[in-house]
Amino acid sequence: MKLYSINTGYFKLDGGAMFGVVPKVIWNKLCPADEQNLIQLAMRCLLIETEERLILVDNGIGNKQDENFFRHYYLHGEENLDTSLSYYGFSREDITDVILTHLHFDHCGGSVDRKGDRLVPAFPNAQYWSNEAHWKWATEPNDREKASFLKENIIPLQENNRLKWIPSGNLSGNHIPSSSFIQNIDIRFCYGHTDSMMLPQIRNQQHTLVYMADLIPTVGHIPLAYVMGYDMFPMQTLKEKKQFLEEAVDNNYILFFEHDPIHECCTLKRTEKGIRVHETFNLNSLFSN
Repeated sequence: MKLYSINTGYFKLDGGAMFGVVPKVIWNKLCPADEQNLIQLAMRCLLIETEERLILVDNGIGNKQDENFFRHYYLHGEENLDTSLSYYGFSREDITDVILTHLHFDHCGGSVDRKGDRLVPAFPNAQYWSNEAHWKWATEPNDREKASFLKENIIPLQENNRLKWIPSGNLSGNHIPSSSFIQNIDIRFCYGHTDSMMLPQIRNQQHTLVYMADLIPTVGHIPLAYVMGYDMFPMQTLKEKKQFLEEAVDNNYILFFEHDPIHECCTLKRTEKGIRVHETFNLNSLFSN
C-alpha cells in the first residue's frame, strides 16, 4: 500500500468561525488572520494505492461554480487536483473509488464536472462512497447547514448510479463507531461536525494513519476546547475529540490534516496541559510499500 498527499489548492475562511469560542488573541498565534479576519486553509486529499484499487479521499472544492461563488472563498495556490495527481503519475481516469468524508462543498466539490450544460461525475471510472444517514442529512438539509450542501456537487452521482453506501457505525458506548471498508482500511464515524462524517483509518505493519477531515481540521485544533463554530453539535465534537485523542496517543496514530496549510501530519504526546502535538512532518515515505 502507498499513500500520497494530494493538494487541491487553498482557500480562506473566517478565523473566528474556525475556532469557535477560543479568543482571537489565542488562535491568531496559531493561524494568523489577514485584515479581513480570514485564515488560510488547505484542501488536502489523500490518495491510497493498493494492488487492485486507487482510492481518493475527498476532492476539494472543484471548479464548476461561478466567479461570484469563488470570490467569497479566495481560492489560491498553483496546485490543483489534476496537477497533484499527475505529479505521481495518475489521472482522474485511474481513480477506482472516491470516499467522501462528508458532503460539504469544500470536501466534495470536485466530485462533479460541468460538461456544457450537463453535470457529470469527474472520475469516470470510480464509485463514490458515502453513507445513507449522511446522504439524507445532506439532501434534506437543515436551515443552518444547507449553504454547505450544494445539490450540483452530489445529486449527479446518484443520477449516474455511481453512489455506494458504507454501513454506518452504531452511536453508542464509549468508542467512536467504525466500519470496515477494505482490508487495512476502516471508516470511523463522527457526529459532531455534521451527521455521520467518515474518517478513513489506514494501517500497515508500521503505522496507523487517520484522515482527520473536520474533526480536527488543523494542528491548531488539537486542544479539546478548540471546536469550530461550524460544528452542528459542538458538545458531541468535544466528546469525539477526547475519545479519539486518547486512543491516538496511546497507539501512536499519525493524524493527517485536510485543512492545515502547513502541516500534513503529526503524532501526539501527553503534557501537563493535555494531549498536544509531538512531531509534525510530511507524509512522504510513510506507507511507501
